[in-house]
Amino acid sequence: MALTFSAYLFQEREKVSWLNDEAILLLGEIASATKEIAGKVRKAGLLGILGSAGKFNVQGEEVQKLDELANEILIESLKNCGKACQITSEEVEECLVVSESGYAVAFDPLDGSSNIDVNVSIGTIFSVHKDSVMKRGRELLAAGYVIYGPSTMLVVSLGNGVSAFTLDPESGNYLLSHPEVKLPEKGKIYSINEANREKWLSKGLREFIDYLKGEKYTLRYVGSMVADVHRTLFKGGIFIYPADKKNTSGKLRLLYEASPMAFLVEQAGGLASTGEADILDVVPSELHQRVPVILGSKWEVNKCLEFIKGEA
Repeated sequence: MALTFSAYLFQEREKVSWLNDEAILLLGEIASATKEIAGKVRKAGLLGILGSAGKFNVQGEEVQKLDELANEILIESLKNCGKACQITSEEVEECLVVSESGYAVAFDPLDGSSNIDVNVSIGTIFSVHKDSVMKRGRELLAAGYVIYGPSTMLVVSLGNGVSAFTLDPESGNYLLSHPEVKLPEKGKIYSINEANREKWLSKGLREFIDYLKGEKYTLRYVGSMVADVHRTLFKGGIFIYPADKKNTSGKLRLLYEASPMAFLVEQAGGLASTGEADILDVVPSELHQRVPVILGSKWEVNKCLEFIKGEA
């Protein structure tokens, strides 16, 4: 039988210096919370938890009922496990400080909210730092996401590569299904909201997209970062969410989306950049800081940066 996520963590403890019993308990609690969220997602239409919650989050975005529920499940799980010193969510304005030291967890409880009501893949993104969330991604201990799609998958890195687990509905366990996820050096898919093309601040980016079309690349864009990055991670290619006239600093959040996904992509052999610097080297200045995101296979990311840096 395939290795369970819990057994995997105990196995990796021999290789990962920071992975002790407390960290294993914390990661196990995050995994358990996502199983509960997965159950709510599957039955959302029957439970009456689709649609808007009638409020807006700190980002000024409309909160969905399922967003709110997923956020509550994760916060309560992390508080109850007693191993998190800081808990911060995309949906909450302030960081919840539980103690002075321990593990600091940042998460997007339900990425891709606009897709909830139309039954398209959505997900949970999380990251773990030591003591404080206000650190650059290069210092992350662990990061991962769960995608709620045709199957529920947990994709995680402890800083020693990327592994993926599939939730077995019969046993209720995450089972190791992809022991070593490696991003192809080069792909044939690009993922960007091309409807915003005329709003992009970078002329070089527009030229890069035209170049990819000439190279017969295929456009695939779901509008859920988890779904788009998951495809990129397994198939190769490039995912881009650039700065534009409306979001001049980018739209995706550094702590909750960009940094953990960049960590996973780099651990799988890819690259992640803001267009000016590696995402993992950006030091956060505020909890809800936004950055442009360019990530994926090395070839495409490097080629994109060539176009952007050559536009001057």
